[in-house]
This record gives sequence, C-alpha cells and structure tokens, in this order.
Amino acid sequence: MDVQSLDQFLLVGAAVLLLAVLAVRGTVVIGLPSLLIYLGMGIALGDAGLGIRFDDANTAQALGFAALVVILAEGGLTTKWSEVRPSAGVGLTLATVGVGVSVVVVAALIHVLLGFPWHLSFLVGAVTSPTDAAAVFAVLRRVPLRPVLRGALEAESGLNDAATVLLVVLLSKADAGGALEFVGTVVYELVVGLLVGVALGVVGAWLLRRVALPASGLYPVSVLALTVLSYGVASAIHASGFAAVYVTALWLGNAELPHRMATRSFGEGLGWLAQIGLFVMLGLLASPAHFRWTHVVTGVVVGAVLTFVARPVSVLLSSAAFRLRLREQAFLSIGGLRGAVPIVMATIPLAHGVGRAGDVFDLVFVLVIVLTLLQAPALPWIAGRLGVTVERGRDVEVEAAPLERIAADLLQIHVTAQSRLHGVEIGELRLRRGTNVSLIVRGGVSFTPTAQTVLQRGDDLLVVTPRGDREATERRLQAISRDGRLAGWLRTSRPR
Repeated sequence: MDVQSLDQFLLVGAAVLLLAVLAVRGTVVIGLPSLLIYLGMGIALGDAGLGIRFDDANTAQALGFAALVVILAEGGLTTKWSEVRPSAGVGLTLATVGVGVSVVVVAALIHVLLGFPWHLSFLVGAVTSPTDAAAVFAVLRRVPLRPVLRGALEAESGLNDAATVLLVVLLSKADAGGALEFVGTVVYELVVGLLVGVALGVVGAWLLRRVALPASGLYPVSVLALTVLSYGVASAIHASGFAAVYVTALWLGNAELPHRMATRSFGEGLGWLAQIGLFVMLGLLASPAHFRWTHVVTGVVVGAVLTFVARPVSVLLSSAAFRLRLREQAFLSIGGLRGAVPIVMATIPLAHGVGRAGDVFDLVFVLVIVLTLLQAPALPWIAGRLGVTVERGRDVEVEAAPLERIAADLLQIHVTAQSRLHGVEIGELRLRRGTNVSLIVRGGVSFTPTAQTVLQRGDDLLVVTPRGDREATERRLQAISRDGRLAGWLRTSRPR
C-alpha cells in the first residue's frame, strides 16, 4: 500500500466511522440494532455501491474472530457479576445445551423440509443457533426486563460464542472424527478455556493491584492485553479462546482494580469500534448481486424454523430445572436475537472450502436481516404483553466516578419524578457507616444537607461511599425509591 492509497483509506475509514457513531443514536431511538445500519454501509461501499471489492473469506474469518475477541472482552468488563450470578445457570445451560438442542432441531427440520444433506443441515443449524450480544444489548436497553430474564439473555449471548465456534469449525473440517471424539473435543476446549480464563483473571487482578503504572491510561491497556493474552494462551493449547477471553474480562471487570471505571469506558469504546468494523466488513463481503430468490425463501424458512420451533424447544429443555414461568420462557424464546455472530460463523465454512458454503452465507445474511427487522422492534411490546417487565419509573438514576486515592466511589443520584425518595429525610436513608450524602443540587443551587434535609423530586445527590459498600448503597437507594422509607422493614414483593 503506497502513501496515496493509505490517505484514501484513512479518509474513507474516518468518514464511515463518524457516520456509524452518529447512527448509534438513531438506532437507539427507533429500537433497531445498529448492525442493520453498519451492514448497509458495508453493502453501499461494496460491489453494489462504490465498487470496493472484498471477497477474501480467510481474511474475513480472521478479522471477524479478532472483532469477537474485543466484543466479548467488552461484554465481560461491563457485566456486573452480582446481576448475572442469579441467572448464570440458565444462561450457561442455554449457551451449551440450548445450542445443541437448537442445532439438532434445525438440522432435522430443514433436512425434511428443504432436502438439505445431513452434513449441510447440521452446519446451517450450528451457524444460525447462537444469539448475538451486540444485538441483545442494543434492544434490551429499551426494555425494563425482570432481572432473571435480563441476566439469562446477557449470560447466554456472552457465552454461546465459544460452543458455537467449536461446532462450526469441527463441522467444517473433513477430519472431524466420530461422535464421541467430537463431544470430547467440545468438552475439553470449553472446560480448559474456562480454567485458563479464571487463572489469567486471578493473576491479572493480583498483578494490577500491586504494580504502580506511571500513567492511569496504561491500566485499561493492560486489562485489554490480559484478555487478549487469555485468548492466545487458550488457543495455543487447543482450548476455547472465546471462553477464556470472556471469563478473564468478567473477572477483571468485577475485581477491585485501579481506575476500573476508566477501564470499563475504554472497553466499551473499543467494543463499539469492533462492532462497527465487523458489521461494515461483513456488509462488504456480502454481494447482493449473487442473492437469488431461493436464498430469500430458504432464509425465511430457516428463520421460521429457528424462531418458532428450535428456539422454544431449546429454551423449554434448558430451563426445565430452573422453574421459570411460562411467560418467562416465552420471552426467552423470542428474545434470542441473531446478529453479526451467525454471519461470522458463516465465514468459517467459506474459509474451509465447504461445498455450498456460499449459499449458506447468503441465506444466513438474509435470515439475520429478516429476523432483526421483525423481532427487534416488537420486543418492548411483547415484553409488556407477557408481563415480564418491571416498573422503571420509580428507580433512581445512578452514575458513578472513582475516587482512587481513598478507595471510594462518588455516586451521582437523580431523584426521578415518580421516585418514592421524595419526602424522605437524609437520616431515614439508613446508609452504612462511612457512606455520606455530601451535596444536594436543587433547582441549580447546591448545598450541604443535614440528617433532617428532606429530599424532593428532581434533586441530584452526590454520595461518597467506600468502594466495598457501593453495591449495597445502590441497592438501598433503589429499594427506598421503589418502596419508600420503610423499605427493608416491611415485606414487599420484589420482581425476580
């Protein structure tokens, strides 16, 4: 690449990145995952638009895996273990057993309905079964789901990439071996990948707490390096790098590390950058001129089988031991959104030269677009009709900033219009020892409160809390916001 080509690349790349960032706001407002905008940008830049040619499946697979590493790292860093832990069992079961059930059901039905050979049927089932973290998070930001459902969907979307990549890679190889060897390989790679992730998370947290780096900006870089290192170590011993990177990031994101808020913000920014690059690249790889009506029909049929048969069956079997209500199971069935991950999976058989891999890629591309257009806008309405949402109007709005020198956090609390914090005295908050409401901003005027100061709607509070008490402080304020000053003394119903 000469200097002139580099200049053109930087010009187009920067323009696309800025447009993509600006598009995020629009997608949040209308409730559609941003992948549709980004895929459209890639198509517009490709053969059907400006004529940029990109058809290297091996490069697409490598870049796709690299982007997934960053996206999974961001997901782990920004996930609160305290919120996911109650639903971790459901999420892990959906990400493993649920994926397996979905693959078998999809393969059997499209073999019967469409006449696909068994190997190709299983490949399509494996490619289309995983949910996508980026798509799930983008839509669920607008839906106040019960914690058990939100945690299950987030955990599933963060963990199912590892199992699915193994399935698709093994199915794309000519020497995949017998069924027993296949299952043994999957179990080995997942278990060892999880162990590598935990080990590097523990070692990395211990190291970063004891090494005084010369600049605060080096801590986020070090955390990202540790997550990528876990992927490399796991891959080097033929274990699941995706499982390792997610677990390492989850451990580090919930550890008491210096500048952890800055680290999470850094990871979130890199995650958005990886998503934008991934989706635009996949749009470039797709060639609408090659799409045939058979791809559209096949994609719709596979999407219907996946949505109305395979997904409900996998949810039913995976959640049987967790006593979920029928309404919760129904929403888990419809809330498993597909996104870039199935399209990335479809590049694997392309790179391995599997027969009809091009057709698989095209039908998966169509399937993702159709399901996203139909499912995503309807989820808020479906959640409301099923009664699986929680009342969000009374919750307080919380933002946090670290106070590194004193190992504390500064919480900014906004009392919303319907919050039952209105009328409560500061002393009635009954916060833990060492936690103080240091400042109140009311009507643009700030003042230091006393124990008798009465909170009002629209107040902004600055609360200083020891880092170890932050979660308890937030839970206490949220409880009073929902149930009033007697929260914790009277038995009140809580959404699960």
